[in-house]
Amino acid sequence: MNTLHDILHRYVDDGRVPGAVALVAHGDDVQVVTAGSVDTEGTAPMGRDSIFRIASITKPITAAAVLMLVEEGRLTLDAPVERWLPELAKPNVVRPPGAPVDDVVPAARPITVEDLLSSRTGWGFPDDFSLPAVQSLFTVQKDGRALQDWPDPDTWLGLLAQVPMLRQPGEAWLYGTSSDLQGILIARASGRTLPDFLAERILGPLGMKDTAFEVPRAQRHRFTSSYTPSPDGSLNLSDAPDGQWSRSPRFHSGGGGLVSTADDWLSFARMLLAGGEADGHRLLTPTSVRRMTTDHLTAEQRAGATLFLEGQGWGYGGQVDVAPTDPWNVPGRYGWVGGTGTTAHIVPATGTVAILLSQVAMESPTPTPLMRDFWRSAAGASR
Repeated sequence: MNTLHDILHRYVDDGRVPGAVALVAHGDDVQVVTAGSVDTEGTAPMGRDSIFRIASITKPITAAAVLMLVEEGRLTLDAPVERWLPELAKPNVVRPPGAPVDDVVPAARPITVEDLLSSRTGWGFPDDFSLPAVQSLFTVQKDGRALQDWPDPDTWLGLLAQVPMLRQPGEAWLYGTSSDLQGILIARASGRTLPDFLAERILGPLGMKDTAFEVPRAQRHRFTSSYTPSPDGSLNLSDAPDGQWSRSPRFHSGGGGLVSTADDWLSFARMLLAGGEADGHRLLTPTSVRRMTTDHLTAEQRAGATLFLEGQGWGYGGQVDVAPTDPWNVPGRYGWVGGTGTTAHIVPATGTVAILLSQVAMESPTPTPLMRDFWRSAAGASR
């Protein structure tokens, strides 16, 4: 942990991040390192309980909620989602992926619940953002770090239905869209709002008291500011504690809408490592946890998603490592990164949890140097 302490303080001292929280846990042994401040002004020191916009490490929590509905029989993995999302009953697909958006064919089969869980819906982002269908998707699947710009879920879904899919359902892994569709599916299948369902079924039982789609006024002193980097190395404020997360949004993003703390995500991670159980309360069956944390992609699908996955696989809601290409890539390692500067993983083989929360946005799908240095340090600590 001395190495991790040095890493965090080096990034803070040279101004690349205002602050960060790193957590590495092995069973009951939990080591936490904090560095820097909650903002560039240094108004308060970073704390273990600081609240962050966790962005796409929301995705595993959303996938777990879908699997709860599968276990209850409200959903089945092979069920066409048009039963709950009728807007997606007759999607069109561009022919071929590089074709203009008006060169389309009907989808060869319905989109299923499992397509959403495995991010093989047909909508989403590939390695090549220049494709016409991807440019069209950008008009609907906007930056998930600026959710105040998104319409309500019903309106959003209607707009998405007008965008042709890039690939046939089940054919390719594509990033992003599927998790937001999961959030809408949860709400419609359960008859609850997504915040209410998550609070009742996951966040409350796990004691994740600081995880939500907004930050109450009484806790905003713990809420970090969020930044984007400039070419000259300076940081631009993108959201303050009294900004967009100070109120409930129109769109509750299952792909990246939550705020949380390191200890809250640790509670979720421990539940997964325990096969779906926490403090004697079963949230998921071991079978569902295995489905979440098992790679579902073919070698061809992994090869077509190297920008995001870097050759690794995808389970439900998160990446699954399949090859030890870097020191931190342990086969079976599950988790993901968030575009606001967050990352969280579990390693079932060693019982390790590794969580890094910072507040400087990623500039591309490629993990930041801070993330890679953290992973390298955490991998060394787990040996």
